Amino acid sequence: MTLKSLIAKISQQEDLNFLLSNRIPRRLLTQFMGWFSRIEQPLVRDASIGMWRLFSDLDLSEAKKARFKSMHDCFTRELRDGARPIDADPAALVSPCDALVGACGTIAGNEVLQIKGFPYALRDLLGDSDLAGIYRDGRYATLRLTSSMYHRFHAPHDCTVEQVTYISGDTWNVNPIALKRIEKLFCKNERALIRTTLTGSGHVVTLVPVAAILVASIRLHFLDIVLSLRHDGPTVIACDARLRKGEEMGWFQHGSTIIVFAPNGFTLCDEVAEGRIIRVGQPLMRLP
Repeated sequence: MTLKSLIAKISQQEDLNFLLSNRIPRRLLTQFMGWFSRIEQPLVRDASIGMWRLFSDLDLSEAKKARFKSMHDCFTRELRDGARPIDADPAALVSPCDALVGACGTIAGNEVLQIKGFPYALRDLLGDSDLAGIYRDGRYATLRLTSSMYHRFHAPHDCTVEQVTYISGDTWNVNPIALKRIEKLFCKNERALIRTTLTGSGHVVTLVPVAAILVASIRLHFLDIVLSLRHDGPTVIACDARLRKGEEMGWFQHGSTIIVFAPNGFTLCDEVAEGRIIRVGQPLMRLP
């Protein structure tokens, strides 16, 4: 058995996985990792990326550049032009990120599933009854970025970002093992609510990037601050950022989860199902 397969086998042991990734000083370790990942010393950089490769299926063949200043530079890498074709159909709401599809489907009134058997209320996640009301009986898709995936995210449609709300919180791991054990996990973690209005149709679609252990802090191109654990929440930031479909919105400093909410009348595309891999620009939902 190779070292990589042994590590994979250990990681599948749920009790051990949960213990190692959650029963530790999560916020302190996350802040430390934010500092450590930016070290540009070549030995530290190369050893860090080497360990990352050992623990994951990291593939850098689509990266725009072959050399990186630091592990953080590698985490937040850009892709070569054309690596992610954007579906041009105006009736398609596309995936904002590369991801594994988690819980998705129809919102049951005001209730969403983080995983089968573990519901949470939209009001608890969004912290805004009026915004939650827009998505009553609507559609949602939970998109989980693994550590080795491309970590930048993009506009799912031509739209205007009207408001960003940053909510400070915890940094629980968001893998399936933790989602089965921690009720309302997404409602506990640090997150940002990116409220957009689609050009033409006027539908309000909200993206909710959720941070996790080692993965806190979110960078948005249209804000001049980094949303991170250093800020107390909730913080509401007014915006008027006009984006084209597929245009880069920002990135996680490392990677985590984005939940997409759309009003009633939207439908999930047939190819979108729990456990499937989806890429930036591929159809996620259909507009009414």
